[in-house]
Amino acid sequence: MKLKLKKLILKKSKSKIVCLTAYSKNFSQILDKYCDVVLVGDSLANVLYGMNDTLTITLEMMINHAQSVIKGIKNSIVVVDMPKDTYSNTYDALKNAKKILKKTRCDAVKIESNNKNFHIIKKLVDSKVAVMGHIGYTPQFKKKFKVHGKTTNDEKKLINEAIKIQNSGAFSIVLECISARTSKKITEKLKIPTIGIGSSINCDGQILVTDDMLGLSGFYPKFVKKYSALNKIIEKAVQKYSKDVNKGSFPTKNNSY
Repeated sequence: MKLKLKKLILKKSKSKIVCLTAYSKNFSQILDKYCDVVLVGDSLANVLYGMNDTLTITLEMMINHAQSVIKGIKNSIVVVDMPKDTYSNTYDALKNAKKILKKTRCDAVKIESNNKNFHIIKKLVDSKVAVMGHIGYTPQFKKKFKVHGKTTNDEKKLINEAIKIQNSGAFSIVLECISARTSKKITEKLKIPTIGIGSSINCDGQILVTDDMLGLSGFYPKFVKKYSALNKIIEKAVQKYSKDVNKGSFPTKNNSY
């Protein structure tokens, strides 16, 4: 296992793990100064391509964006989401995971759990591919959004699922939209770090889609804190540019050769 991944595991219960998404060098070189993990998430389907879900994003699209992201990284761990249907069996999973690592030089891949693909994680880890797990609301497998872990029965299932992912060799696990009580129990039971998104402060770390927290995506569920309103800042800049062009005040001599 890479030294960076070992250091991340050692942060469990000692200091919080900071994670955000990136799809380009412009963002990743900023995030690299502050984040332990930069995720090239399949959320780029919604954020950049205007798709209704993440189900049709391709492996090639993920690789292209990951190649851009890695150019801005010096310190952070880079994890790349494996798109739906690229890890349906051990053969495809290993072939596609190795392709991602070879073409992007990322540190790990992330796989959403369907409570059946633990053997996929084990196969990848045994083949020297680092894997981040993902449970709770998993958009690749669940069409309707809901908060998980509210009932005792659901809590037990999630704890069991998380333990199986850990035992399969994952170095960390994303808990998405899991109740505070259940995320706390999972975090306490696991030896590997938990990264929460909509799963309370009880996790070892937190991740958000960067465009959401910057006010760019227009998607603001309860679990997202909007740290900026870049959409308004960008609109004002574009509006001023438009006026300058129409008035003939841009470009000036200083902007011309």
